[in-house]
Amino acid sequence: MQSNAQTPDQYLDELPEDRKIAISNLRKVILENLPEGFQETMSYGMIGYVVPHSLYPSGYHCTPNLPLPFLSIASQKNFIAVYHMLVYSEPTINEWFVNEFPKHSKAKLDMGKSCIRFKKLDQIPFELIGELASKVTVDEWIKIYEAQLKR
Repeated sequence: MQSNAQTPDQYLDELPEDRKIAISNLRKVILENLPEGFQETMSYGMIGYVVPHSLYPSGYHCTPNLPLPFLSIASQKNFIAVYHMLVYSEPTINEWFVNEFPKHSKAKLDMGKSCIRFKKLDQIPFELIGELASKVTVDEWIKIYEAQLKR
């Protein structure tokens, strides 16, 4: 479910109250932990955290006019989603997250390549998501991203 919201605050205003609380809490913990240089924006109809063109002029290889994506959060039809490119592209981070998840949530991990889904809003491990957001700097993310492109 993509939103037409132009700002993260507008995105939140469009959500039902329970979803607004969950997304607001995710946003807060991400912003508290995200390394300097990443920028909050609306991206692909979701709240996104990106490497701005001012730091990485090439942008995202699929759509160079867009900044390099790193992390997004969204309220989907049946779940809250965290899309994290590092979990997809860095096997050691993926393994770390999969191993840490049971220590932070009683829910079964529901995860795709970069998508972590939460069907029960009271089982979102906010602290773990914050730690995940803090795992790499902008420069480290760019190096990982570029290494993936060269494969």
